[in-house]
Amino acid sequence: MVLFNYSTKELTAKVVYYGPGLCGKTTNLQWIHEKTPIKNKGKMLSLATEADRTLFFDFLPIDLGTIRGMKTRIQLYTVPGQVFYNATRRMVLKGADCVVFVADSQEPVLDANLDALANLKENLEANEIDPGEIPTVLQYNKRDLPNALPLEILNEKLNPRGLPFFEAVAIQTRRAPTHDPSPSRGRPAAARPRARHGGRALRRAARPHRPAAGVGAG
Repeated sequence: MVLFNYSTKELTAKVVYYGPGLCGKTTNLQWIHEKTPIKNKGKMLSLATEADRTLFFDFLPIDLGTIRGMKTRIQLYTVPGQVFYNATRRMVLKGADCVVFVADSQEPVLDANLDALANLKENLEANEIDPGEIPTVLQYNKRDLPNALPLEILNEKLNPRGLPFFEAVAIQTRRAPTHDPSPSRGRPAAARPRARHGGRALRRAARPHRPAAGVGAG
């Protein structure tokens, strides 16, 4: 849940990038880290293998300035894509306030996307977080590849709830055509973990979870 420190007038929210292996989760954080002013970001921590696959998690703290008198920070995390590290995935999700599901648009990876979505639901529930309540957005990455599935198929298979979604080409640090009418539509999807509902995701995240949730700080 969002952490409030009323004595220092600070709040901290946790956003987790989730998805199958090599879908672009770390690339998203690298882009955000590169484009964020030095004064607004902390050091990006990453533990990866020689093949550049996330072994544990990536972590990037971002300072958003003051919102309604509270100094606001967002902690961005990724989870390892390999199923072998599911215990780490579950641990990183603990206390999450928002989820960005990064889907690989390539046709051969559709089943891996579906498995990762099912795994996300399972691990949220294991942390006593309601998958239907936590703010979630989908990013359809690798839209530049020739074997990328049409949006209609991706939404049918991965987005039956009609969640906010974006197309992206994270490795090129550009964003594909938008489905977001918000004023910030000029910025790449990699830089925007919330989608077409504007600030509602953060406002929902900033409301403390109900006591029954029992979620730790992460």
